[in-house]
Amino acid sequence: MEKKVSTKSLVITGMSAAVIAVLAQIALPMPSGVPVTLQTFAIALTGAVLGAKLGTAAAGVYILLGAAGVPVFSGFSGGLAVLVGKTGGFIWGFLFLALLCGAGSMVKNKAVGCGLGVMGLAVCHLLGILQFQLLMNMGFAESAVLVSVPYLIKDVVSVAMAFVLGLQIRKQLLRADIL
Repeated sequence: MEKKVSTKSLVITGMSAAVIAVLAQIALPMPSGVPVTLQTFAIALTGAVLGAKLGTAAAGVYILLGAAGVPVFSGFSGGLAVLVGKTGGFIWGFLFLALLCGAGSMVKNKAVGCGLGVMGLAVCHLLGILQFQLLMNMGFAESAVLVSVPYLIKDVVSVAMAFVLGLQIRKQLLRADIL
């Protein structure tokens, strides 16, 4: 039996993709070309609020909009060049971050749930490091020091805060019959 996608799900997914796009614009440029942004927080929040399926869908919509040239990525950029550029690995990693944060929001043990979100962050950083390494013709460790290590504390805190806030928002949306 096929489950139909509800209008409510479409709207909340689209709105979440828009929130990700807005928070992506809050950015601090870095010498490596990989800026400090609120995208990680936005993706983790989306996963925690919407769950694995819709959270990943929202991240996917965000990526598809950017791929189509809509300026939703950091610095009002868009297009396929961004996805295959220095920051592209992180953007692809957002799918895993949203998926695992969403899965974590369904786990009864909230510490384990937050841990799943941090695992999603690890996948996101790994993909970011690997793509940067490939494009810049650098070693893994050198790439990690440039584009991952300086961001780790901010990103772990972002995921934890998004997880806690997201669970509260999710509870309220479920109570209001919006989710």
